[in-house]
Amino acid sequence: MRDLQQKTDRVFEFAARQLRRLIETHPDYFPIYTVNGRWRHGGEAWTNWCEGFLGGQLWLLYEHTGEDFWRFKAEHYSRLIEHRKFDRSVHDLGFLFWSTWKRWFDLIGDPAIRRVVIEAGQTMGLRFREQGRYLRSFVAEESLFIDVMMNVGIVFYAAQQTNDAELLRKATEHCLTTRKYLVRGDGSTSHEGIFDPVSGEFLRQSTHQGWRNDSSWARGLAWALYGFGTVYDFTLDERFLKTAEACADYYIERSPAHGVPPNDWDEPNPAPLYESSAAAIAASGMLNLSKRIGDAEHARRYRDYALQILETLTTPEFLAEETPGWEGILKHGIYHRRKGLGVDESVMWGEYFFLEALSKAKDHG
Repeated sequence: MRDLQQKTDRVFEFAARQLRRLIETHPDYFPIYTVNGRWRHGGEAWTNWCEGFLGGQLWLLYEHTGEDFWRFKAEHYSRLIEHRKFDRSVHDLGFLFWSTWKRWFDLIGDPAIRRVVIEAGQTMGLRFREQGRYLRSFVAEESLFIDVMMNVGIVFYAAQQTNDAELLRKATEHCLTTRKYLVRGDGSTSHEGIFDPVSGEFLRQSTHQGWRNDSSWARGLAWALYGFGTVYDFTLDERFLKTAEACADYYIERSPAHGVPPNDWDEPNPAPLYESSAAAIAASGMLNLSKRIGDAEHARRYRDYALQILETLTTPEFLAEETPGWEGILKHGIYHRRKGLGVDESVMWGEYFFLEALSKAKDHG
């Protein structure tokens, strides 16, 4: 445990240097992925979903250090995205507001801050389609993404905070639909489900970021692992907990012993070899799972595997501390392999979930 504490302190010290350089060199800029290790570039964004991860990292630094500098910056970068609480163009408001405004509220308990989180959750709920019973992705009316499982928690939160039974129904039905059509019997997941826009009939599984429509995109499975566990917290529905466990078991069974998967487990001879952001998400999700399940042996399995992932991610192969000129924290992440965006680079969500997982691991001690 002392070794983990020392490594966590070292990573946070490095993260503080990298993030201070980013916000001072490019103030009020929200990067998504690096190009050749550098944040500022003109690469395609694909969609507008990452603005919460910078503020989230600043909140994590404040929680770790207690330094007012990081709180001031965290509040500033959170306020910069407040207007997004009414954004109906994306399915990612959980990513934006759970990592920023929800962390802020949990620290100080101001009802005005909670109101922003609730409004974002209510906006997310407007994406619900009765035909098919799911929260639609940003791509099209007929599209359901596995990623939405990481965002539906903010809909549950808004529903429960306002006693909105109809919003709660929509959030629950979305999770049941995702579980039925995107999570396979072996615990693997599909990136996308396509539905008939008129009847709501499920038509097929698809992918934007995996190797094939029937393969297993690692980050998508990590979203499901983490997301279904979060939904269990809101519902105490054992079906969602079992789904999260099935995804975690698949991840462990298919990944190398060091814990970092390729972009897609089914792709032959993948290059690059690693998708570190999927590993960081999975580690954080497994640490959550280890606290939720009653079976001590299974809980220990998830905790130990999460710690193994973090042990790997803190080595020089992944941590950029010994890579001159690299502006990110965690190397070997992938944004969009098919589009060639952020491949073998640092990615903002990878940074955030890496720091979040380290914080959780320290608390688990």
